[in-house]
Amino acid sequence: WNEEAGGAGQGSGSGAQAASADEPMAGMNIDEKEDMARFIIDTIELRRIPIVLVEHDMEVVMDIADRVVVLDFGHKIAEGTPEEIKVNPAVIKAYLGE
Repeated sequence: WNEEAGGAGQGSGSGAQAASADEPMAGMNIDEKEDMARFIIDTIELRRIPIVLVEHDMEVVMDIADRVVVLDFGHKIAEGTPEEIKVNPAVIKAYLGE
């Protein structure tokens, strides 16, 4: 992934045990986001490696992630499945207000 595909890109070379993608959806329209999401999912399935995805587009995150870690000002406030995160009180308070 060192082609800098929308900021995606560390470690999918031969022998990699994990990869990372930092804000791969930034500046993309919906069609481009769908293509990038498919690319990420295909990479996970074909290479059988986890991808650490740093992304603020929560719709995308919730659609493609198996596990989610939520940070608030650099501190982890929640970790779990997308379903658990959607109803987590700390996440709701931090990102939606009380």
